[in-house]
Amino acid sequence: MFRSLRRAVCVAVTAFLLPLAGVQPAGAAEPGDSAARAAAGTATTRAAAAGEGYWHTSGRKILDAAGQPVRIAGINWFGFETDVRVAHGLWARDYKGMLDQIKSLGYNTLRVPYSDDILKPGAMPGSINHDGINTDLRGLTSLQVLDRIVAYAGQKGLKVVLDRHRPDAAAQSALWYTSAVPESTWITNLKALAARYLGNATVIGIDPHNEPHDPACWGCGDTARDWRLAAERAGNAVLSVNPDLLVFVEGVQSHNGVNGWWGGNLMGVAQYPVRLAVPNRLVYSAHDYATSVGRQPWFEDPSFPANMSGIWDKYWGYIFKQDIAPVWLGEFGTTLQSGVDQRWLSALVSYLRSTSGHGADSFHWTFWSWNPNSGDTGGILKDDWTTVDTVKDGYLADIKAPGFAAGDPGGPGDPGGPGDTAKCTAAYTVSSDWGGGFNADVKVTNTGTVPLKSWKVTWTWSGTQRVTSMWNASYTQSGATVTAVNAAHNGAVPTGGSASLGFGGAPGGGSAPSVSCTAT
Repeated sequence: MFRSLRRAVCVAVTAFLLPLAGVQPAGAAEPGDSAARAAAGTATTRAAAAGEGYWHTSGRKILDAAGQPVRIAGINWFGFETDVRVAHGLWARDYKGMLDQIKSLGYNTLRVPYSDDILKPGAMPGSINHDGINTDLRGLTSLQVLDRIVAYAGQKGLKVVLDRHRPDAAAQSALWYTSAVPESTWITNLKALAARYLGNATVIGIDPHNEPHDPACWGCGDTARDWRLAAERAGNAVLSVNPDLLVFVEGVQSHNGVNGWWGGNLMGVAQYPVRLAVPNRLVYSAHDYATSVGRQPWFEDPSFPANMSGIWDKYWGYIFKQDIAPVWLGEFGTTLQSGVDQRWLSALVSYLRSTSGHGADSFHWTFWSWNPNSGDTGGILKDDWTTVDTVKDGYLADIKAPGFAAGDPGGPGDPGGPGDTAKCTAAYTVSSDWGGGFNADVKVTNTGTVPLKSWKVTWTWSGTQRVTSMWNASYTQSGATVTAVNAAHNGAVPTGGSASLGFGGAPGGGSAPSVSCTAT
């Protein structure tokens, strides 16, 4: 009802690469515990840095692997849920520069919305500029780009929460399934992502479905509508694959006749808590917005904004205050154009702020959004995708939190830990041969446990062939032996990924040689 305004304003991005890096596509879219074992191992070598390893909960606290309290204070960077199947803004900037800036502004966590479309085989991203930026993303699938973002985020000390935002790129859904994307697909894909980042503690958890709303219910017992029961099925499926992840469960719209924001009503938790098979992995999540998204009756109350603490207590704050579980405000945002919205954000920041009694043990949050192209909230960035809205960012200054340890080992796209190795194989294929000459391709595949930084292939012909030209690599030839080294844009290859070179040679008629591959 309310969030449909935001979705209506923001239509899908045209999925093509713009020739100018600084221009945005028109109409862009919005939007025994392993932790204890890790803590013990860390303590024997050095004092653990804040946020290290996987996280778990204790009452209303989120604790890192060493048992230190941590606080999520982050930002939403959307796009993977849209028809371009990748984070927005890569038509204007390099993804590493984006993450560097997010880190520099004091955000410590990234919420990444996605749709199930990115898990379709061969799903490719659109609207990425490779002209001097994002060169290591060339040719990668949407999932492989996500791997790169996760890897670099981890190197910078940013944590990542994956948010299943939509079943497909077309639109948000009230329920967690549609006729095109049934529950079985939803579960399968959640498990696939949990497995993909198994061992990579940069990804701390999964938000199984964004903003359930009417007819979704909480505790009604109807398995086709009861989001609490569906969240249990999804959460347990995720934990069956990766038991170290946190499961972030959003609310619904209505409970016992009381309406709120989509995903923002957690009143049912008091009677019907989510039950997960792995203890200490549950975080409840709410969303809250200002009048630029929709009107709510509390904005018209004569006591506004003094009435807001009671509203937030009723819908979701009580869960934290009664020590039931941690609470994460996964989305909140505003254009800040009206005085009402300004007072709302000021009151919300005060409500979320750490207190002497809570300290790091306080509410968690990720602001909506980093992107400027969310139609009814705007973002921390202005329309040039570079300049910071310092007024909006300034409101959040008092609730930002310390950063986390950088460089978690393991998992796709991650630098890797001790014992991880860079390995590759290469396959030689003749694409055409006309006797006097031939064309051939060599495909390099990362078969190791860490991303490749560079690769080199070598082969020796049995005849008198010589390379006449080569693309996507540089080469040397000594006698019949050729050594080819990656180009600048295709040296980085994610685990399981591949890169290719092509060349022309003469004379034709030779047999395909075996190729050796070395990597770093």
